[in-house]
Amino acid sequence: MTYMDMVVRGRPASTTPSRTVEEVAARLGVPVPGSGPQRSNRVSALGALGGLLTGVGSGAALAVVRATGPRRSPLAVGVIAVAGALLGGNGPMIALGVTDPRDWSAADWAADLIPHLAYGLVTGWVLDRLDRG
Repeated sequence: MTYMDMVVRGRPASTTPSRTVEEVAARLGVPVPGSGPQRSNRVSALGALGGLLTGVGSGAALAVVRATGPRRSPLAVGVIAVAGALLGGNGPMIALGVTDPRDWSAADWAADLIPHLAYGLVTGWVLDRLDRG
């Protein structure tokens, strides 16, 4: 959904994932190797991988909870997935001071919420379908 939004509106990719990688690397004292475009590409890729890991990780955690606990509706699971993705994706960026949602415009909020909502609804639907075998 993020990339569809970029296509439809012609907007650039967010810089917050890359800035988060930079901040984490600086705080841990672990430099991202390379220089110039090579390093920049690594930072960009690490930022994208962080988002993918957040999505896969929260989906896997929901699957485990769903398998061991009471069944919830796909919509309820979707809402939980949205919350997990928002916290997992935005939480570190906010905690590190990379972004502050209080400063976001309506377009910024839409660009952030719509992909997370799509992720949550699809995750709830997929987990429900997996339960049905």
